[in-house]
Amino acid sequence: MDKRITIILEACILLAVTCTGCYKPVDYPELGPSQPYLKKPIEQRLAGSSVEERPIMYSVIGRGTEVIFILATIHGDEPAGTPLVNKLENYLRQNLDELLKNRFVVLLPVANPDGLAQKTRHNTNGVDLNRNFATQNRINSKEFGLSPLSEPEAYIIEQLIRQYNPDRIVSIHQPYGCIDYDGPGEKLASHMGKYCDLPVNKLGASPGSLGSFSGETLGIPTITFEMQQNDSNLNAEILWKKYGKALIAAITYPNPVE
Repeated sequence: MDKRITIILEACILLAVTCTGCYKPVDYPELGPSQPYLKKPIEQRLAGSSVEERPIMYSVIGRGTEVIFILATIHGDEPAGTPLVNKLENYLRQNLDELLKNRFVVLLPVANPDGLAQKTRHNTNGVDLNRNFATQNRINSKEFGLSPLSEPEAYIIEQLIRQYNPDRIVSIHQPYGCIDYDGPGEKLASHMGKYCDLPVNKLGASPGSLGSFSGETLGIPTITFEMQQNDSNLNAEILWKKYGKALIAAITYPNPVE
């Protein structure tokens, strides 16, 4: 069946389930430790939908067992990460054999599609998705969610982490202009800092944040890659020149980037 038809059918099934009040993301295939991740080295998959039923798509690239998860635009008013991740996907497609012999990359270019469409930090329910994860330091509130993972977008991110068990995570943000890290991520942050002008700066784990969840709770090296505010005014080519090597460095870590 044509891939586009398959994606449309999956989206229709998801919409029907959502409308009945029984929302859950599309079931992921069970993967054993000795199985290849993909039948093909590049696939696009439907993870689920946002509050306003926008599809949340992600790509998986490679066949290795070392897994890197990179996501962008968990805050809808921090959009510069999305074209950067799309450029990264194109680069990986062109350098598949060289970069991904033993690696597997999960790319989520738009984690908050409703917020991106509305140009707001929060999702449609007014919840900050980067405060909605299940952590020891989380705060239950209207802005952060009355319970952990109350929002479908945060739940999808959590499920992707559970499913693919990444070795490291990079979440792209704005506007603080630094490379923050949580969990055992200091060396990774320093390595990425060699390939861009952003300084390494430990900001601290915010309540209920992705960094608190994946870095502090799960112990996964987690980078919050804080680009600059005016990066939203730059096109994809310029963003790639500024930050592309740093993202490649996160994938090939600890090896240097050529």
